[in-house]
Amino acid sequence: METRRLQLLLELSRLGSMRAVADALSTTTSSVSQQIAVLAREVGTPLLEPDGRRVRLTPAGRRLAEHAVTILAAVESARADLHPGTDPVGTVRTAGFATAISRSLLPLVLEFADSHPGLRMTLHEHEPAESLALLVADEVDLAMVYDYNLAPAPLDPSLESSPLWTAPWALGVPEHLAAGVSGNALAVFEAFREHDLIGNSRNRADEDVVRVLTSLAGAGPAVRHKADSLDLVEEMIVAGLGVGLLPADRPHRAGVRLLPLAEPEVRLRSYAVIRKGRSTWPPLALLLEKLVEKRLSAVP
Repeated sequence: METRRLQLLLELSRLGSMRAVADALSTTTSSVSQQIAVLAREVGTPLLEPDGRRVRLTPAGRRLAEHAVTILAAVESARADLHPGTDPVGTVRTAGFATAISRSLLPLVLEFADSHPGLRMTLHEHEPAESLALLVADEVDLAMVYDYNLAPAPLDPSLESSPLWTAPWALGVPEHLAAGVSGNALAVFEAFREHDLIGNSRNRADEDVVRVLTSLAGAGPAVRHKADSLDLVEEMIVAGLGVGLLPADRPHRAGVRLLPLAEPEVRLRSYAVIRKGRSTWPPLALLLEKLVEKRLSAVP
């Protein structure tokens, strides 16, 4: 059923004649009659009956006019809710890696609670491939993902991304083995070529970076252990199980030394990813705007 036809029927129930409806809606009497006749065929029951030289609504017509009040109100509410200029109302479903949730999304949850109480977010912690799969399946509205400058990740053509913050990464090694190790990233990897490397158990990005560096260095540590938590990676390093890539700007535990990786530099790059065509939805548009604002404010 077209909402325009429901509006004609509702106006007829209020004004009592097709002529009055035509005048009120700047159309013709014949157009009003034809559209209501089409509506009657759609619902499968007569909506009008003769009343002298005029017509009146049948019981079914009156009942449908009552439904029209609710239906048209809901349509207007939806239009207002989705209009780009309206105050955002709704729930944005997000998925992202732990650091992005902690660094980027949680502060906005608190901010929106005060500034936009009608906007809510659901948060799901996932590695990039998992988040992107949920986004492609339309199970989330926004994915916070990452890749590395040395191992760019391809993006599904149905998605679009906004670059956010970046962070330098280093090689975490047992502190007692760090003495005398210096030089660029290739020299660092060469120094630990005989050691095992601790990779990420839910994402291959670390391994891709290691593969690039070891190929440039001619040799380097091989992935033997995997862990999902950075804290666990550090524990495994202290226990002597190997070395691992760690954020250079993150506090680390005693017993771990972070060796800078430069020439080539290793940087994690974070992105906010959405489905194409969704950026005008007010709640999602606001969330993207705030994420980009935080990126720009972090630029020196």
